[in-house]
Amino acid sequence: TLMLALLATAFLSAGGYGLYAVGMKQGRQMAAPAPGTAQTSGATAQGVDTVDPGTGRKVLYWHDPMVPGPRFDKPGKSPFMDMDLVPMYADAAGDEGKVTISPRIQQNLGIRTAEVIQGSLASAVQAVGSVAYNERDVSVVQARSNGYVERLYVRAPLDPVKKGQPLAELYVPEWVAAQEEYLSIKRMDGAAGTEVWLDAARQRMRLAGMTDYQIRRVETSGKVQPRLTITAPTGGVVTELGAREGMTVMSGAPLFRINGLGTVWVNAEVPENLAAQVRPGNTVEGRTPALPGKVFQGKVGAILPEVNAATRTLKARIELANPFGQLVPGMFVTVNMSPAARQDVLLVPSEAVIKTGTRSVVMVAQGDGMFLPVAVQTGAEANGQTEILKGLEAGQKVVASGQFLID
Repeated sequence: TLMLALLATAFLSAGGYGLYAVGMKQGRQMAAPAPGTAQTSGATAQGVDTVDPGTGRKVLYWHDPMVPGPRFDKPGKSPFMDMDLVPMYADAAGDEGKVTISPRIQQNLGIRTAEVIQGSLASAVQAVGSVAYNERDVSVVQARSNGYVERLYVRAPLDPVKKGQPLAELYVPEWVAAQEEYLSIKRMDGAAGTEVWLDAARQRMRLAGMTDYQIRRVETSGKVQPRLTITAPTGGVVTELGAREGMTVMSGAPLFRINGLGTVWVNAEVPENLAAQVRPGNTVEGRTPALPGKVFQGKVGAILPEVNAATRTLKARIELANPFGQLVPGMFVTVNMSPAARQDVLLVPSEAVIKTGTRSVVMVAQGDGMFLPVAVQTGAEANGQTEILKGLEAGQKVVASGQFLID
């Protein structure tokens, strides 16, 4: 009897352990989801390829657009956000790179679109520069013969002068001998070979540095003209003064340097990224705080081939009209340059372009809540618009607000 009881106990123990092992194995198989199946939201699964009664489209799964990783096999509230799950339809599953967003979510994200238009792009480039003398409007007065400065009419640098105004009076001893020779030959009127000798005497006066006007004065007056009055060849200011009364000057010595003020240069610093929009010949308007309300007209003369390494700017040489001499070197001037407008280019709002550093991307709205990222090639930018060189067509709609959330 005891033996039978022990055998019965062992059998029941073995059977119970076997049933327990089978139950645990089946439990583990039911708890672990099969590879590739969608997660559930906690409710009873409806299965795969459910038909949406509202649209009649086949639904593969539901997901949260803000947390697109987890997939759910039943509609409901998102466990991550306070929003409803969005269905993924079978006919949209193959659109690689596209994003589908319901109208309600678009409104919550503040998505705003703008149309790709075709038009002209014109911009006003503004720069600041300082006034300098126009180096093409410079006259240098030199001594044409050895002599002495007897009288000086302009005594200080930066004195204004007018064209034809006397600057200095020189006594030239070399002229006296050449003129005396000419007048002596002229008194021999009627002698043989007089004309030949007169021509030779005129030539010697020219070699001494006398002009034709001064030679004619000697011929008409019959008197020696030992002094030379130097006059200003142009109007402006005397920027260099190399003569003083009583000093001896040699032939070729610079006495005066005169800079005109009819036009001045403005050396404006143009940012490197805007230099391509500035071309020689572009019209310019200049304004300076020293002369409020006064506008000076001019044009871009040249873009100097040098970049400032510290400020990353190029220097634009601008020529401004200065009829009354109000602009003087050293003044600061703000200039507005108007590049020629580029016609018939594709334009999008600059805020619609996502610049990643290696490429530029825009989000194109394709209708029915679908958005597709498109890589574009951008051109010039002005007035809040960016030129599109490649990647878009006129009439398409791009996302101008909320594109970073879609991205």
